[in-house]
Amino acid sequence: MRLVTVKSKDSGREWIGAIRQDQQYVDLQAGAQALFGGKWHDALGSMLALIEAGDDALDIVRDVLSSAEKGSDQIWMAIAPDTVRLRTPIPNPPQIRDCLMFEDHLLNAYANLRRTRASLEPDPVAALAEYEAAGLYKVPEIWYELPLYYKANRFSVIGGEEDIVWPSYTENLDFELEYGAFLKCATKDVTPEQAEKNIFGYSIFNDVSARDIQSREMQGQLGPAKGKDFDTGNIIGPCIVTADAVDTGNMAMRVRVNGKEWASGNSGSARWKFGEVISYMSKSETLVPGEFIGSGTVGGGCGLEYGEFLKPDDVIELEVEGIGILRNRVTRPSKVN
Repeated sequence: MRLVTVKSKDSGREWIGAIRQDQQYVDLQAGAQALFGGKWHDALGSMLALIEAGDDALDIVRDVLSSAEKGSDQIWMAIAPDTVRLRTPIPNPPQIRDCLMFEDHLLNAYANLRRTRASLEPDPVAALAEYEAAGLYKVPEIWYELPLYYKANRFSVIGGEEDIVWPSYTENLDFELEYGAFLKCATKDVTPEQAEKNIFGYSIFNDVSARDIQSREMQGQLGPAKGKDFDTGNIIGPCIVTADAVDTGNMAMRVRVNGKEWASGNSGSARWKFGEVISYMSKSETLVPGEFIGSGTVGGGCGLEYGEFLKPDDVIELEVEGIGILRNRVTRPSKVN
């Protein structure tokens, strides 16, 4: 199933829905009331409530979607996408953690860092050779030992078609092509195998980054701060695809800027798996339903890897096979004197 959170353009009402095979939307609460005697279902009040309610609530969703697929003149069964505005699936998720699952991304990023640093030396060619011989600016060994992650700002989440507002303090704004998993239940001290079973579904993630600020901050070895934390910096959407409906081991991933493809990759190239990173996160710590865990950037999936960054008015499209397209425009407010 493909599940969405939307706001009706006419009434402003926010509701959760499912996407039919013909791409029309289904109002799950209205459908459940129509099928089950007008009863209000708390579990269909929001995406987080649906996840927290468990498998019984998903059974209701399946019944509603099955009825809607059969067709009818009831309005809740077929709502045109252009009559609503997509929101991020969970506007304020309980937690966001982002990982580094793709080795290619790190290899590319560190290679570009070596080239950039060498270009500042009197003899760039000799400097680059020296860096490579000395093993400088390479993937840290700890990455191969532990599934590293950091906690992001859960209050700065937006969805597709919403604007990315350029932070006032950066000149190098970057996108990151990722996808991520939503947990469906409380998770603590689990094996990687059990962790995989505790995933509710998947969505696309754009972890927008202020690279010039991030590179300075992380010299303090404390992790990203204002390099990542700013309004509109975490973009999740356009929907959640339930775990039973997507093959995360082989999803084509690509990014386009202003309609031009900048890079592509595949989810199957990940060195770390979601089960492994969630298992590590859950050691002596309870993860809760609705938490979002990002994959980290797929190889080639950000401008940092090849030294090209976003500009104001750019339109970024992240596409992940089986999930959809996450599209946003960059806006840069006028500076106030």
